[in-house]
Amino acid sequence: METKPRRHFRRAAALPTLASNANPKSELKWGPQPDSKETNMSKMPIILGLAAVLGLVAPPAFAGECPADKVQANVTGPGATAPKAVSDTVLAQVDLAQESIAAEGRLLRLRELVIQPGGEVPWHSHDDRPAIIYVVSGEILEFSSNCAVPIVHKAGEVAPEMHGTSHWWKNNTNQNVVLLSADILHDQSDKNM
Repeated sequence: METKPRRHFRRAAALPTLASNANPKSELKWGPQPDSKETNMSKMPIILGLAAVLGLVAPPAFAGECPADKVQANVTGPGATAPKAVSDTVLAQVDLAQESIAAEGRLLRLRELVIQPGGEVPWHSHDDRPAIIYVVSGEILEFSSNCAVPIVHKAGEVAPEMHGTSHWWKNNTNQNVVLLSADILHDQSDKNM
């Protein structure tokens, strides 16, 4: 059974409202207006239109992704070839051969990587090791084979790593960066991060 993600929205307590009989040049008032019979929802198009005109609503941004005009196949070659100032700790792992999916020779792992200032996660491929990276703290640059510019990843962001991804990471800040990596390891001798 396929499930679709649900989005949950919380209504802001004090959205600006414009009374229907208000002069368009008058100021917006916060919260429901006692003399107005309209609901806040019926005024939403007016509010969103004003916000867009005033530049209060930003266009959707895709943090931590290569800009569309910079995506190119194999545009960036290998960078760092050895780990530098980085620790890689396996927090937990599950042998997937023992689970209902019976994926022989595959381990589902959760790892913590701590990259010190100036530290580097060396060039590696995800052709046989898909992963999801969560940036716990800090800011780090990713140098991806398919992006002509470095990709900035910040705390709270998630980066999928899948077939066709080869890259390396560098901490150019003066603070440690902490990443959580959930991956499926196939080749147990693969020491890449």
